[in-house]
Amino acid sequence: MAVAGTLLAGVAAVFLGVGALLGATVVGPGQARAEIAQARDQLEQQESELAQVQASVARDMDALAVRLGKLQAEAMRLNALGERLAVIGRLDDGEFDFGAEPGLGGPKSAAPSVSLSAADVDGALDRLEAQFDRQSAQLGMLESVLFDREVDLGLMPAGLPVRTGFKSSGFGYRADPFTGRPEFHGGVDFNGPRGSEVISVAGGVVAYAGKKPGYGNVVEIDHGNGYLTRYAHNDRNLVEVGSPVRAGDVIARMGSTGRATGVHVHFEVWLNGRLVNPAEYIRAIR
Repeated sequence: MAVAGTLLAGVAAVFLGVGALLGATVVGPGQARAEIAQARDQLEQQESELAQVQASVARDMDALAVRLGKLQAEAMRLNALGERLAVIGRLDDGEFDFGAEPGLGGPKSAAPSVSLSAADVDGALDRLEAQFDRQSAQLGMLESVLFDREVDLGLMPAGLPVRTGFKSSGFGYRADPFTGRPEFHGGVDFNGPRGSEVISVAGGVVAYAGKKPGYGNVVEIDHGNGYLTRYAHNDRNLVEVGSPVRAGDVIARMGSTGRATGVHVHFEVWLNGRLVNPAEYIRAIR
């Protein structure tokens, strides 16, 4: 049986070969060459179309890479801006960690997942870019508001004009230390050792540094927004007119120049050209 099967297969192969030969003979060599040329043209056309598709995909990938690069740069900029806002807004450390990826999660949905098309991805990128633009503008405005507020607070008189010492006389009427008669005292006095640091209670520019009758050596600082502070009876002034100062800068050394019974600094606060009680500013915490 095996021999018979082999013999039949050989006979079939011979008939197929003969059929092919007869077919070629019937069709003719010219027509066969034409069909081969046509098949070759179709193949070349398909190869050309494939090359065009590959080039188009490469361009799309390059464009996608550029857009993703821009989005990544914008995300980094927004993170840096967020960190600055956290500092300006005095948020607790770690409350907003802009360097860490936010935690996400949830149970797996029973709904089937959806495949995204190229148009879907492109649309999602468009929406993400628009969202970044809006958030960037909003954060920029918030930064400006917080910075202005921080500047205003930095220029607002707050705290003590000394690091060491104690309050020896308050604002308002008191018995004059030289005459014993009731007289208005336009500031607050702080006692301390001679040469102790006298510090600015806010940022600003030195408007006056020199001697004034009754005050002795005096420094006046213009803080803007109508605020001016005065530090009098200094042993030495350490700043000059026009010098910028920050809150906490040492501007003088405590002394007893002018009309004074002993070593102290006389501290005044002026608002829009009028003396005001420094007490509320002294109690303020920066």
